[in-house]
Amino acid sequence: MLGTLVNVASIIAGSLAGLLFKGRISEKYNKTIIQSISLGVILIGLKSAFQCDDFILIIISLAIGSLIGEICKIEHRLENAGEWIERKFSKKSEGFAAGFVTTSILYCVGAMAIVGSLESGLTGNHNTLFAKSTIDGIAAVIFSSTMGIGVLFSSVSVLLYQGAITLAAGYIKPFLIPEVIAQMSSVGGLLIIGLGINMLGTNKIKVGNMLPAVFIPLIYYIGMQIINL
Repeated sequence: MLGTLVNVASIIAGSLAGLLFKGRISEKYNKTIIQSISLGVILIGLKSAFQCDDFILIIISLAIGSLIGEICKIEHRLENAGEWIERKFSKKSEGFAAGFVTTSILYCVGAMAIVGSLESGLTGNHNTLFAKSTIDGIAAVIFSSTMGIGVLFSSVSVLLYQGAITLAAGYIKPFLIPEVIAQMSSVGGLLIIGLGINMLGTNKIKVGNMLPAVFIPLIYYIGMQIINL
């Protein structure tokens, strides 16, 4: 769990540093900064999305995962969690839930979160999560300075998500072959692109409801292994 704890600490530290600049940047510049960050997020998503050429499986994963997410109302529950945290721990802050949901998804969706947590749990190698911690900490400075304190509380999501994968590492490691990881990363990359589009404010994509799609390739591979036994 050391890697995850360091990751959480980096997000908290970055968020606190970013909050020092909150309110000191005019709305005009703040909007431009968010738009530029959005383009960077889309670029990160594109890089991950092109890791796999199995487009049919990716499309099916998105469709099935989105259906599951809609049924479970994941995005609605994430927003409610953000609003609950705001009521309990924070004064009224515009965009608190948006900051919490956006960065929670961004920090948790991606190969580094999955692979790093597996390495941490199986071998005690925390290098991947240490590298992710650096990236997330820097991102937290930028996001919290524009989106507010909700970014800081996304560290809780990272703790629960990566911690769960670390603890479950011994059970799912045999199924996470490079092909499956590439498929999961591609789906995650598309969700990150969706986050970037949401941040631009052009359209609202329910990225939270699409989260189960990341794990459909893994479930598909496990199912095929059972069928072939």
